[in-house]
Parts: sequence; C-alpha cells; structure tokens
Amino acid sequence: MTVLEDRIEMADESEELTLDVLFERLEHMPTPEGYKVEIVEGAIFMSPQRDTHWEIILDIVEQLRTKYPRKRVKSDVRVDYPGHLNGFASDVTLVAEDAAKSSKGLWSYQDVEFVAEVISKGTGPNDYGPKKTAYATAEVPVYLIADPYQGKCHFYTQPKGDDYTTETTVTFGTDVDLTHTHLGLTLKTHEFPRD
Repeated sequence: MTVLEDRIEMADESEELTLDVLFERLEHMPTPEGYKVEIVEGAIFMSPQRDTHWEIILDIVEQLRTKYPRKRVKSDVRVDYPGHLNGFASDVTLVAEDAAKSSKGLWSYQDVEFVAEVISKGTGPNDYGPKKTAYATAEVPVYLIADPYQGKCHFYTQPKGDDYTTETTVTFGTDVDLTHTHLGLTLKTHEFPRD
C-alpha cells in the first residue's frame, strides 16, 4: 500500500481520529532512520537527531542518573498530554518513583516530574509554544529547554493554568540551579555544544 492509498483509506474510515489511531498508522509508514516522530496538536512532526542534539540529551540524562534510578529517566518515549491530540516523545522525561505504565503500555502525564527538550530548527516553535502549554496544563513541575542555536537554557517552574509563572534563562556554561525545585540538583551546561 502506498502512502497515498493509506491516506485515502484513513479519510474513508469512520474511525475516530485518536492518538492511538495516528500512532498505529505511523507504525506502517516508512520513517527515516534517526528521526523522532511526535504528534503536536494533531500535526505529525519528524525531526532528525543530530550530534549536538544527542550530546545535550545524553548530558542531561547522565546528570539526572546521579540522583535518579534508570527506570525513572526516559528519552523519546511517548506520553499523551492534555490538549488536542498531543502525543509527545520528549527528549528527556523524569517520571515519579511510583509511576506505572497504563494498560496500553504508556506512561501517564500525571506522573511526569521533569521534561527537557533540546531545540531542533524545524520543531523549535513547538517546544516554546504548544508543548510548553501542554506541559504547564499537565502541571509538569519543571520544564527545561536547551537551545543550542541561542546557546541558552530556559527553564520554567510553577505551572498555573496553561503557562508557567516563573522563567529563568541561563547561558550555556552557567549552571542551571534546580535545587529549589523538587529535583534538588544543579545541571551543569559547560559541555553543552552549540549549533
């Protein structure tokens, strides 16, 4: 079946369009190797993982692992968030100690304690816009954006409604002090590469 035939079949079906249906359809479509797929407000985004992107993700994961067990730290794992068709595969996610997967095998956004996104050129507006809104609505306590194009980290705390009440920005090379949050640690950004 071609992509066009698959789209026509999707349009002809009366099946309700849900995240599960969309992700199931995506599993049957050819996704280029090294690309991550997310659904943001019903739109499908594929972004390549570059060396810079991966190095920052790995650095964040390694620092989280100094305090948290491996089973709590996730990367590129689907979590469905509030809003219209939001199925994100965040770059880094920390789930609560007592978190458990649903019967569908998914983590619940209610168990997410920290999210980090590393900006990609094509999907950066999502991280600063609808994804930030969804994370705040989900009451994710700490949201970090690492932006290798700006050479800065933006971190957001104190979610209220669909936004965060506190935003702090630091330049790469400056510590991200999260000791005042439930994370209780400081992220070093000295080795974060720039694009």
